[in-house]
Amino acid sequence: MSNVVDYQQLEFEYRKSPDQDAAAPAHHALVVVGAGPVGLSLAIDLAQRGQRVLLLDNDHKLSTGSRAICFAKRTLEIWDRLGVGQRMVDKGVSWSVGRVFFGSQEVYRFDLLPEAGHERPAFINLQQYYAEGFLVERAMELPNLEIRWQNKVSALAQEGDRVTLTVDTPDGPYALTAGYVAACDGSRSPLRGLLGQESKGRVFHDRFLIADLKFDAPLFDNDAAERWFWFDPPFHRGYSVLLHKQADKVWRLDFQLGWDADPDAERQPERIVPRVQQVLRQGFGRELPFTLEWASVYTFACLRMDRFRHGRVLFAGDSAHGVSPFGARGANSGVQDAENLAWKLDAVLRGRAQDALLDSYASEREYAADENILNSTRATDFITPKSEISRLFRDAVLGLARDFAFARRVVNSGRLSVPATLDGSALNSADGDGFQAALRPGAPAVDAPLVKNGKPSWLLRELGAGFTLLVFGPAPAWATALDVGTVAIDGAVLRDEQGLAAQRYDAAPGTTYLLRPDHHVAARWRKPDAAAVRRALHQALMPC
Repeated sequence: MSNVVDYQQLEFEYRKSPDQDAAAPAHHALVVVGAGPVGLSLAIDLAQRGQRVLLLDNDHKLSTGSRAICFAKRTLEIWDRLGVGQRMVDKGVSWSVGRVFFGSQEVYRFDLLPEAGHERPAFINLQQYYAEGFLVERAMELPNLEIRWQNKVSALAQEGDRVTLTVDTPDGPYALTAGYVAACDGSRSPLRGLLGQESKGRVFHDRFLIADLKFDAPLFDNDAAERWFWFDPPFHRGYSVLLHKQADKVWRLDFQLGWDADPDAERQPERIVPRVQQVLRQGFGRELPFTLEWASVYTFACLRMDRFRHGRVLFAGDSAHGVSPFGARGANSGVQDAENLAWKLDAVLRGRAQDALLDSYASEREYAADENILNSTRATDFITPKSEISRLFRDAVLGLARDFAFARRVVNSGRLSVPATLDGSALNSADGDGFQAALRPGAPAVDAPLVKNGKPSWLLRELGAGFTLLVFGPAPAWATALDVGTVAIDGAVLRDEQGLAAQRYDAAPGTTYLLRPDHHVAARWRKPDAAAVRRALHQALMPC
């Protein structure tokens, strides 16, 4: 398929599977439920590792409307490994600059990627249906990944080493069994309900309108791609407004509406068009013709399941946790769930690790979810104060932020998504002495420019799909006896000409990092030996 595909109109064909006529339920080692960005990322990752994967989806279309649009640098790096990162960047709108307004005045601006030497931008904005479409097309290239459309899981039972699923189709129900099931079936997760589980947390009594708009001319004179956030603007007094640019010259406006707003009425064009015209007149001083592409009204919440693992069913993405959209922490954290889970399922199925390794998926990603919920809740409380005292505090902070840097650190229009450092994980080894704190065990690896055989390369591109020893200097002779890949930045093949890799990894000659398959740091040393690396590998695969 090409970029001229209309992903909003694309439909996938339901095909009857031989499993539906089998005398006994067919068995699949891995079943993923839900073909959104999280389920697709997980299924592709597992298939690329050589596992056979069955992906079930209850629909036959991609998502409607832009939905999740902000995909972070970490997500793009994961998608690079899955073979779709460049396509996402080429289609998406790259950005790093945000601007914050209070009333009609700009308070300050920020840059989320102020330093050079990273392959990927801080964020791209890309409509979710494009992200899903590119992932589906990649999935279809993998012979060991089967997608079954219009296959809805309607019943689930666990016994011993397998899960029995009842699946409804246009030809009627059928049963299959699975060794493990990954529930990536969204915020209303049917699988969560089938297990009698629920997500708990806080629902915010406020409503927001999303409007996707296509303008006939550039909105900015320089056609910039920036995130603009207004507190109490003249065109929407007492509330907030957020602006983002997307692919295809589409812009998103989010309007805070208040809890008493009528969702059905507010999504109608006769309500939306005057709001947009006010933004253009009072926010930009001009009028532009535009087309309303899509609109939705939502209430947001910060919720999560108590536990992400229930026997052989593991929950990921919105089925496990949900956050308000300010900060772009929903889809991005879900793709990180998928990356964390994929290598662990692969290790267990290959007999390299015990089933207990999957408990670390739950504990690590529950920790990350709590971090996201904390940041999202704080942002929501700042954006939508629920008392007069809270509003006075917020407005005072915004007033000070115009002139004082300390106040800008308190302003919260959404702390934007960053990957969690998995402090306290059972997979981490004790840290060595004399290191800077940033890339400690549990932290995600960071990128840096390298030169490979005289040509430009990137550090993250050099890492393999398994455990990797990253060595600053010649690779030690004993490394060949270990079941790990080795990347040596020693000048023979890879050179750190700009010194950024050594700077970011606090490296001197001999410094060595053990990186997990999901590119989080498992251990680091100044001068390790084979026994130390073996202990760290064992710790990362067989947590106590």
